[in-house]
Amino acid sequence: MSNLTHAQWQEKAASLTINGQAFINGEYTDAQSGETFDCINPANGKVLVKVARCQEKDAKIAIDVAKKTFESGVWSGQSPVQRKKVMQRFAALLAESHEELALLETLDMGKPISESYGVDVAGAINCVNWYAEAIDKVYDEVAPTGDDEIGLITREPIGVVAAIVPWNFPILMGSWKFAPALVTGNSVILKPSEKSPLTAIFIAQLAEQAGIPKGVFQVLPGYGHEVGEALALSMDVECLVFTGSTGVGKRLLQYSGQSNMKRVWLEAGGKSPNIIFADCIDLKAAATAAAWGCFYNQGEVCVAGTRLLVENSIKDEFMPLLVEATKAITPGDPLDPNTTMGAIVDDVQMNQVLNYINIGSEQGGTLISGGERVATETGGYFVPPTIFDGIENCSRIAQEEIFGPVMAVIGFDSSEQAVAIANDSQFGLAAGIWTSNLNKAHKVAKALRAGSVWVNNYNGGDMTLPFGGFKQSGNARDKSLHALDKYTEIKTTLIKLED
Repeated sequence: MSNLTHAQWQEKAASLTINGQAFINGEYTDAQSGETFDCINPANGKVLVKVARCQEKDAKIAIDVAKKTFESGVWSGQSPVQRKKVMQRFAALLAESHEELALLETLDMGKPISESYGVDVAGAINCVNWYAEAIDKVYDEVAPTGDDEIGLITREPIGVVAAIVPWNFPILMGSWKFAPALVTGNSVILKPSEKSPLTAIFIAQLAEQAGIPKGVFQVLPGYGHEVGEALALSMDVECLVFTGSTGVGKRLLQYSGQSNMKRVWLEAGGKSPNIIFADCIDLKAAATAAAWGCFYNQGEVCVAGTRLLVENSIKDEFMPLLVEATKAITPGDPLDPNTTMGAIVDDVQMNQVLNYINIGSEQGGTLISGGERVATETGGYFVPPTIFDGIENCSRIAQEEIFGPVMAVIGFDSSEQAVAIANDSQFGLAAGIWTSNLNKAHKVAKALRAGSVWVNNYNGGDMTLPFGGFKQSGNARDKSLHALDKYTEIKTTLIKLED
């Protein structure tokens, strides 16, 4: 954790020089059109920098460079141990820029500086190091063929990888894509969200300093319907990885079919249930975890436990504990290390959140916490933790991903009912279970249609565990060795032996 004070972070922010250019073929450059868009600080509504608005022409240049670089073998032809050493240097350079990266993340996205520093940037450094360490320890296979032949099963880099990453965890979830894609030998084009592009732009120079050859790692800021669509429709992009909304994910699948059938790996939306059973051993701990599990990062988390299912027999006891736990999560200046909740990423997202709060009231929910914009005098986009009780699972705030600090509390009377409610969703990203009964924990975990199930914790795990969802939450897995599968082709080579 950084030891910098609020005043020191403010001083650093005031003196920070921010680059808004694209990074193509080893150089920072403006968009071909010369167009830009404003990058806004969510904490005060002020412009941080004008960012290059990359479009189809920029995408074509970057793709051509990436393809030629890949085919040259300058990176793809290196041994795993060679790539490992370069990626370790990359991680070391990220660590040297830890404070600057955290500051960029907070100014750009609005999250508390303590989280940017201690979670996001620290996690990205760990991710790059983890995959660097792993890549020379992943073995190929020899098939169990007859004595007169040898069957080899090998993995090769897939080619040009386009990574379209979200605005809520820009550098962390970006690293979940580019780290495994790079260590396996691919050329990567990173397309950050237009809402939070600054850390992606910054780290491009660090990748080159580490020794990643020109054209292997490029960054194209811009809008999804412009540069993102160009990447998705390209005949030379072989793999597209994406984290974002389910609606955009569906369009990317269509673009694959319209182009070269590129591999498309999606981590999409969520509406995750967090289930509190009456036999939970520590209701206070569960309430605290439920509050943070929903409202962490301003609720802008794909796995946020936005549907809180509470067994009716303990609901009257549990709800005051939840409200009390929520008091520790209050909006404040993101540059203050003591702040526990930052600003919503922009005014568009804030207004969407406020609209869903109105819908919750209109559809019969009882508002018991939050519910309106606060700290308007700052010019920032702040919405406090908002809790609705008495929600039916069919209501819009229980079915639609809000991506903001809004929780829907739903009662239930049995394990079977809890599972039915939890699974009654188009999404299947994550779920939580709180119980002291080991048998119940196993049975409910098996019954839940979700990619991650946390028992007596919420949103736990590290790089060793895969992350992804069922149903319309996507088809991919980030983190762990399983992520390497997305970025490689499996080749069979059968060698006939002569007598």
